[in-house]
Amino acid sequence: MTDLFPHSTSTRGRLYGVNGKRLSAQYRTHLSHFQNWSQRGHAKQWLLYPQNLGTYLSIDETSLSQGELYTILTNKASKGQKGSIVAIIAGTKAETVIAILRKIPEKLRKKVAEITLDIVGNMALIAKKCFTQATQVTDRFHVQQLALEAVQEMRVQYRWQALEAENEALEQAKATQSAYETEVLSNGIRSNNCWLAAGMCFIKNRVIGLTVNGNGRLCFLITTLI
Repeated sequence: MTDLFPHSTSTRGRLYGVNGKRLSAQYRTHLSHFQNWSQRGHAKQWLLYPQNLGTYLSIDETSLSQGELYTILTNKASKGQKGSIVAIIAGTKAETVIAILRKIPEKLRKKVAEITLDIVGNMALIAKKCFTQATQVTDRFHVQQLALEAVQEMRVQYRWQALEAENEALEQAKATQSAYETEVLSNGIRSNNCWLAAGMCFIKNRVIGLTVNGNGRLCFLITTLI
């Protein structure tokens, strides 16, 4: 039976009746070939795996521990499996990342056709300087986030306008001693609640893609979750 779960050297030591610390030291010094690792001298600052470079890449920043930021370049074709990581670089400063990525032969870097990145300016600069032949693609998550925030802001604005209009109508009805009835829309929702109901659509619906219509306008492809 094969054990698919990782174990520390201390755990292995207890299982086989040997000193865990000694086993860890032996593994690091001899079995792992750590002493002869070609990237050992700069591993804390950067790691490069040019052999993992592909046609389609992604670049992003992430925090691995204690808030320290790293720039990570990955090969999208590997889908997060073995061979995904092309580079891990401490920090997100464009000049530093560019200098490290340029250690990859230019011939290999020119084979990159597309690189996906977020909307941070330094990532665009890194992609432009290091992968000159690649098309930059803004990842869908950030595009959707900005678009939905803009639509949400409009929804709140229209809701306040609807509430103010309703308050004015109520005051007018009171002044004329007439009955006030809220308009009911064709979908059965009262007009004073339509913008509140629209807010629920952001929760119950999911944007699954973006497309460009015949007029060149950006449109959302939405699927309902209920």
